[in-house]
Amino acid sequence: MAEFLEVRTTIDSEEGARKIAQQLVEQRLAACVQISGPIQSVYWWQGTLEQAQEWLCSAKTRADLYSAVEQAIRTAHTYEEPEIIALPLVAGSAGYLRWLETETRSTSGDQA
Repeated sequence: MAEFLEVRTTIDSEEGARKIAQQLVEQRLAACVQISGPIQSVYWWQGTLEQAQEWLCSAKTRADLYSAVEQAIRTAHTYEEPEIIALPLVAGSAGYLRWLETETRSTSGDQA
């Protein structure tokens, strides 16, 4: 597993996306969450072809925090089965990665 990840989820409202982003950053589970949208999603759900307007949250975090990030997203999310995927960050500027590492640590030490 990579040292750092981008964890993505989609949700049906800008308000919901902001809630997820704020919780992840406040809990120091992510250094940054970018919100994109609205986007159009086309997908199968329970045997029906669906189309929906959604917002995409892209959270930058450490790989060792993935389980906590997933749980926090599930807790804040409104979907029965939310999209939660993680992509490894295979490279990044040294300064940005140091910042990411620093901002995903609590003031009393590592959260992992």
